[in-house]
Amino acid sequence: MNLALWICAGLLAVVALTGGISKTFVPREKLAAAPGGGWTEDTRAGFVKALGALEILAAVGLILPAVVDIAPVMVPVTALCWILLMIGAMITHGRRGEFQFVILNLAYLLLAAFIAWGRFGPGSFTG
Repeated sequence: MNLALWICAGLLAVVALTGGISKTFVPREKLAAAPGGGWTEDTRAGFVKALGALEILAAVGLILPAVVDIAPVMVPVTALCWILLMIGAMITHGRRGEFQFVILNLAYLLLAAFIAWGRFGPGSFTG
């Protein structure tokens, strides 16, 4: 169980880091031209960058607290926050009719739900 939770956290951290870096450092116009990036045309650049920063923090929060054994409860808390972020992403893509991205975000949400369940429950760092 512990290995599965680490693998899922690592995969989700890579997804979060990749998305976060692109939203933070790639110009909004270029993001808008990418598949699934059309939503950025409807928002301010600062909002896109803020989402990117949150995703980078999520990547850190999914791994670092457990690795350094400082506040490891932040791993499942971060996973819960990621679930909320994915609900917002699913709503945004759903409104735009981009259902392939809704499914992708649902997969990320399910990974985060597994991490939150596992790290709050049977795979907790405190037990």
